[in-house]
Amino acid sequence: MDGEVTGPHSGAMESFENLVRAEFAPKTTYLNTASTGLLPARSLVAMRDAAASAAAGQPLDMFADVEACRSAYARLVGVPATRVAAGASVATYSGLVAAALPAGAEVLTAEADFASLVNPLYMRGDLKVRAVPLERLAESVGPDTALVAVSSVQSADGRIADLAAVRDAARAHGARTLIDVSQANGWLPTAADDFDFVVAVAYKWMLCPRGVAFLVVPEDLGESAGLAPLFAGWASGEHPWDSCYGPVQELAHSARRFDESPALFSYTGARHSLALIEELGVDAVHAHDTGLADRFRAGVLSLGHEPVAAPGSAIVSVPGLGRRRDEVSRAGVEVSDRAGNLRAAFHLYNTAADVDRLLDVLAG
Repeated sequence: MDGEVTGPHSGAMESFENLVRAEFAPKTTYLNTASTGLLPARSLVAMRDAAASAAAGQPLDMFADVEACRSAYARLVGVPATRVAAGASVATYSGLVAAALPAGAEVLTAEADFASLVNPLYMRGDLKVRAVPLERLAESVGPDTALVAVSSVQSADGRIADLAAVRDAARAHGARTLIDVSQANGWLPTAADDFDFVVAVAYKWMLCPRGVAFLVVPEDLGESAGLAPLFAGWASGEHPWDSCYGPVQELAHSARRFDESPALFSYTGARHSLALIEELGVDAVHAHDTGLADRFRAGVLSLGHEPVAAPGSAIVSVPGLGRRRDEVSRAGVEVSDRAGNLRAAFHLYNTAADVDRLLDVLAG
């Protein structure tokens, strides 16, 4: 965001930069979005106002914020809002999908994928969970595979799964798919309609507060897959305020039947965060983020370090440099140490100067 903007798209770029400047003013060189995204100013204001109203005994209608978030997320991933459930964690929804599988079913996962996605599958105890290298995931799908569960972008190192190949292999063998897009939503366009179940937390690249997560289910609400609203409470009723006492008589006729009772203040902030992503446009964010990541890849190579091969990713991981994380942090640059890798994640509020600052610290 430094330097003169020129070229045929300079107007759009200037608008992007001005909007970002109005929302973010980090006090560090923050390259750690893969852990936690920064909260936009508009979201912080909304949460403060909601908290103040609650303290004054005049709470706002934060349930309307939940519905606004559901609709915004549906637009971002290209499905009707009726297919989106609102919850709080990937693990809860992964466990819900796991519970729908028959005993003895084979589940295929990628080696060392994120625990919130895969651990609920292991916790069933009676599933045959098989982990293979990410690059071999599609070719490993077989006639006995009931479910393929994978993160679209790997948390540890930023590698991007070949989801098209996974989708095609699963369809060829009659397997279902569970895709975790927590490390993709917000910068990497996602076509949720290509898969059976798509899950994500929103506190990373979508810049929401913690406590916001989404599950996309099939048009039949997962009935053909045996998906059951095991943790349905009053908020999962077709008429929630008439479902407060005793068994829920009528479940929601949409994916809302899989809602968790929402963390309302988080969703109040999330409404404004998701609106910002929509205003900026995922394609524009993708171009910005990956351009910075490519700049860092080239720079770290010039320093004699070979990053994990993850072409097209906004996450860059450098083996062996994770041990320098604390040193880098003391220099005012925030990154992560993941599986021994120094992991840098580049998002919309980062600049070329941020990339160069990290390179300067690593060269020191």
